[in-house]
Amino acid sequence: MITGHTRFIAHLGYPTSTFKAPMIYNPYFESIGLDAIVVPMGVDADAYPALLRPLFRTANILGALVTMPLKVATIGLVDEVSPTARIAGAANAVKRLADGRLAADMFDGEGFVGGVRRHGRAIAGAAVLVVGAGGVGSAIAASLARAGAGRLALYDVNAAAAEALAGRLAAHYPRLALQVGSRDPAGFDIVVNATPLGMREHDELPFDPGRLDAAAFVGEVVMKAEHTKLLRAALARGCAVQVGTDMLFEQIPAYLEFFGLPVTTAEQLRALARIAY
Repeated sequence: MITGHTRFIAHLGYPTSTFKAPMIYNPYFESIGLDAIVVPMGVDADAYPALLRPLFRTANILGALVTMPLKVATIGLVDEVSPTARIAGAANAVKRLADGRLAADMFDGEGFVGGVRRHGRAIAGAAVLVVGAGGVGSAIAASLARAGAGRLALYDVNAAAAEALAGRLAAHYPRLALQVGSRDPAGFDIVVNATPLGMREHDELPFDPGRLDAAAFVGEVVMKAEHTKLLRAALARGCAVQVGTDMLFEQIPAYLEFFGLPVTTAEQLRALARIAY
């Protein structure tokens, strides 16, 4: 029930048909009697710069969740950026500070790493391939580096984006072995699809699953389906996989703390969620 007292979190991105966050946050808010709601708002990259600051002039906004294709642009539209978001070069959460300035942070990477650990996979010393160097891929790569990955390979169709990410990572993790330019998954312990490929069933695959080692762990960020075409192919190879929503569940507690809301666990969120595909 929405009332005149309801506060809201804007969920910004495009297309909204892939959004799963409202199906997790809103049942949780209902369960604790919090008069708040997450509202999907379809915003494309062209409209975003003109929308963000006026949106935060609304009195009852709690903050914004930011998703594709807006995460990289967010860095240049706010007043304060966390160190995590600066290393990633992207942000997925925005809030208004007491003085009216906008602050941004990034939780995708820690959410992804939390999911990998929940699946029982070790990251320290692992050889990792991240395909996609946009907002989510950059955050995941940064968190994998912080978690102690032994070798990190980066690939993006925009080669300059992958090179720039490698440069930022090298500055913060000088001992990390970095590679750029190949999306061949052979020989990697952990392989991540951090691209939008898979949001449509006819999309090409982000890499050749036939080259995956059977012992590899394959992580997905796309949430259009529980098991995307890539994950189905990885499962057929015998690989263990992480679905897109795993990252989301793991990062929501950090989002709640960022917005100043009652914090819960990923387990409780899973028990309450009403996810539909």
